[in-house]
Amino acid sequence: MAQILNGKELAQSVRNDVAAEVQAWTDSGQRPPCLRVVLIGSNPASEAYVRGKEKDAREAGIDSETLRFDDDISEADLLGVVDRLNTDPSVDGILVQLPLPDHIDDRSVIDAIDPEKDVDGFHPENLGRLLIGAPSFIPATPFGIVEMLKRSKIETEGMRAVIVGRSNIVGKPLAALLMQRDINATVTVCHSRTRNLAAHTREADLLVAAVGRANFITADMVKEGAVVVDVGINRVDDESRDKGYRLAGDIDFEGVREKASWITPVPGGVGLMTRAMLLKNTMNAARRHADVVAP
Repeated sequence: MAQILNGKELAQSVRNDVAAEVQAWTDSGQRPPCLRVVLIGSNPASEAYVRGKEKDAREAGIDSETLRFDDDISEADLLGVVDRLNTDPSVDGILVQLPLPDHIDDRSVIDAIDPEKDVDGFHPENLGRLLIGAPSFIPATPFGIVEMLKRSKIETEGMRAVIVGRSNIVGKPLAALLMQRDINATVTVCHSRTRNLAAHTREADLLVAAVGRANFITADMVKEGAVVVDVGINRVDDESRDKGYRLAGDIDFEGVREKASWITPVPGGVGLMTRAMLLKNTMNAARRHADVVAP
């Protein structure tokens, strides 16, 4: 039976560390780190996620505000908002909550964010710096996954890691991160066109699922004793629940936990770490900006 990688406990430990950093930072005479979140429309999942971010930031002592706009905002107007935040010296971190309405090109907006304020780590400059091992803002979900492993004292040296999913948000940056010299995993990235997927996943010492399909990874696809990380959050119809659905990951949790050595639950796993690492990125952004403006 697998041990649980408890995102609630691990994320709280990260938040506590960030709160201590912020306290020491402000005690030294610096202003609190400043995060601005841009939210377009009223997507319930995005609204809930942003509320969680606001709560985390407030508890850590970070100055956080969400700028809300109707979903009919033009791309030009949204780019204007980003530009104003880029040039505001009091703002350390900018996060534009995805997804955006169909009439707005996500890539154009992400590319417009100042890389030095890109606490989501999605700007091409930050992704490129991650690839070559240079200091960068690391996308929060991959950052959170690696932090979970480190804080749980799971040894990654020499591990064979298999990532199922090749998104720019999780799969690709996580592959680059796991190959860094302080982590030293050997990485395979699988996707929808991978032949005989199960043959790859059964070889994984570390298996990460980020495909967006409920219960996609089953027990017969998992190596005995593997560490299994579930990034997926999917709504599954469930008439026994008041809301008519429940949340499920990409992993068949009940089946896989019988074979794995460690496993993340959904909810209560990677998502909470993603929020916590955003705080860490914001604190790091404040340090960078203080270095830039220091005499």
